[in-house]
Amino acid sequence: MRTATAATPRTSPPGRRRVAVAGVALADCGRVDEATPYALHAQAARRALADSGLDRSLVDGLASAGLGTLAPVEVAEYLGLRPTWVDSTSVGGATWEVMAAHAADAIAAGHAKAVLLVYGSTARADIRAGRRTSNLSFGARGPLQFEAPYGHTLVAKYAMAARRHMHEYGTTLEQLAEVAVRARAHAALNPEAMFRTPITVDEVLDGPMIADPFTKLHCCIRSDGGCAVLLVAEEYAKDLAKPPVWILGTGEHVSHTTMSAWQDFTVSPAAVSGRLAFERAGVTPADIDVAEIYDAFTYMTLVTLEDLGFCAKGEGGAYVTDKSAVPFNTDGGGLSACHPGMRGLFLLVEAVRQLRGEAPGLQIRRPDGTLPELALASATGGWFCSSATVILSRS
Repeated sequence: MRTATAATPRTSPPGRRRVAVAGVALADCGRVDEATPYALHAQAARRALADSGLDRSLVDGLASAGLGTLAPVEVAEYLGLRPTWVDSTSVGGATWEVMAAHAADAIAAGHAKAVLLVYGSTARADIRAGRRTSNLSFGARGPLQFEAPYGHTLVAKYAMAARRHMHEYGTTLEQLAEVAVRARAHAALNPEAMFRTPITVDEVLDGPMIADPFTKLHCCIRSDGGCAVLLVAEEYAKDLAKPPVWILGTGEHVSHTTMSAWQDFTVSPAAVSGRLAFERAGVTPADIDVAEIYDAFTYMTLVTLEDLGFCAKGEGGAYVTDKSAVPFNTDGGGLSACHPGMRGLFLLVEAVRQLRGEAPGLQIRRPDGTLPELALASATGGWFCSSATVILSRS
């Protein structure tokens, strides 16, 4: 089986408002030893509001996850907000694209005027200070209890999937390594990226083994950092400090928790979230000018590009080495730029910056020299457990 199915796409009733990205910003990222996660939330929120040119009094919605006992209530209190719409959906790395979809639906339906999506994490600093461990603790309850006794770590789950793709389609270690090399090449141009020294395929292959076939450079970096995205109803677009970027279509899908419940290791849930997003946006993969793909591991990028339809199933290895492929992970991605734990919101920030022509490093342009018109952000959560895709438009 090579396909996934989902419910019939929703249709938007007439009169729904369009939704714009009004502001985006990063908090301090990389090595941030002194800040708290709350401080990074606040820093990112202030910068995104400043980027939008709007007053904080307009914000009546907040989406946040991963921090506090009552997220997003604690974050709202820290930021001095009293929202009438909130979301704390948590599905791993895809959380932020899911929450962006929910926020866009709420704004379109008139349930909110402006929703702030905000994230901050000191994952790297916490590990260094002994405040947390680097491995995800699976516990002994629920479906995960059947895999925990075997020491089946998160990276091992991704490694198993990669090996299956290699077995079925002949995908090579060199092709997977090329994903890391390209990410680092993009990071080398980005002054905000944590690791900027170029690497080679041989350096990726010769690194210390983490989980076969992944060596160290096949795996994402561990950083601190935060970011924020402000979504607003279309009537406020005229008041923005910068041209709006419009949400054109979204899709979300969940797949499995237990690996034995995953029907096909070579098909990610992006096969559904992407299809829904493209259908709702009324565009195709061929229309996309730049793609930001969640890349905790090199295989994630390869298989997500396949499942989104940028190339056929099994052709991802050749595609990621093709210089004519859609530009992806232009900031350096989680493999080189930053990865504080859940990277999904960073994908949206970079996609918006590309459409605005504000990328701090590699700025994509169309063959005629104009700025990109359409960008895609697609995030994966867990171990291919969830996926959400957002398509953005400059026009």
